[in-house]
Amino acid sequence: MAETASLQVSSHAPLAQPQKITSIKTISESPGLTSIPSTYIFTPNPDDQVISEKEASLPIIDYSLLTSANTDERSKIVNELGKACQDWGFFMVINHGVPESLMRSMIDMCGGFFDLSEEDKEEYRGKHVLDPIRCGTSFNASAEKIFFWKDFLKILSHPVFHSPSKPSGFSETSLEYSQRAREIARELLKGISESLGLEANYIEKALNLEEGLQVIAANFYPPCPQPELAMGMPPHSDHGLLSFLIHNGISGLQVQHEGKWVNVHGIPNSFLVNNGDHLEILSNGKYRSVLHRAVVNNKATRISIATVQGPSLDSIVRPAEELLARERKAPAYTGMKYKEYLELQQSNNLDGKLNLDRLRNQVV
Repeated sequence: MAETASLQVSSHAPLAQPQKITSIKTISESPGLTSIPSTYIFTPNPDDQVISEKEASLPIIDYSLLTSANTDERSKIVNELGKACQDWGFFMVINHGVPESLMRSMIDMCGGFFDLSEEDKEEYRGKHVLDPIRCGTSFNASAEKIFFWKDFLKILSHPVFHSPSKPSGFSETSLEYSQRAREIARELLKGISESLGLEANYIEKALNLEEGLQVIAANFYPPCPQPELAMGMPPHSDHGLLSFLIHNGISGLQVQHEGKWVNVHGIPNSFLVNNGDHLEILSNGKYRSVLHRAVVNNKATRISIATVQGPSLDSIVRPAEELLARERKAPAYTGMKYKEYLELQQSNNLDGKLNLDRLRNQVV
């Protein structure tokens, strides 16, 4: 049965006006703001249970062991990686070799972009999911009835690298960051391939990762005067194979695990990594993408940066035939070109795992 989002839209909220949509940064900086506009009000699910990270320990993957020449160490971490993908779909990666200074600089650069004037950002207000650089507010504000308390910047960084011209230094920082994240993602995917009983390079070859799409998505969540009524991002899963997340030290990420929402902060200088929908498809449902959401607060601005590593746009993603043959199972998902899936997601907005559910086969 399909998982359903744990928030319902407030039925009394009026429709958004499509012609002019103000950034959440501008709204949050309004003098004397004590309540949020009705178009940002969500009705929380009273049955939601939220627990701390201490109550549900997120798996930790030591990246240095994955790249170790010691075969025993590597074999052990590959097994742990597979278990993390199967049991949680979310894990922390430590000892990855990316300098903390680079991670901080990337967050600072994204913060600098959001601090630009609305006029400076205007040239990047794209409409299509595959626009090279696109900024805006909410998720797809022109089609939504209720808005999310966030502004965003999305950049296609591979196979062709793009970058805003401002602030100064953004291009150099984001290029180095995206290259380092991509290297780590490809090594993780080799380990994941092996954990599924496939060749290490199976995912690399089957989905043409040399031309794989990489998207940098920065999110800006300013203080909200009524955080209990707003939502930064609703429950959703990510497209692609793996997503990497870093943030500026302000908590707000919640991950669904065993029917509860876990507040996740992460270890400093670590990557928070989660399975994407296309890893679920390729693994025939063994490694499921996981629902997660972003909550807001009334004290501090949260900046997070998700880097999505996906197949090439022309790749048709389907369950691995070798896996089906070995486990003697029918494919649980219908294959679809990655580009078409992205367009499907944009047209449907964010709604739990609705987009992935459309590809599920009825398996007896």
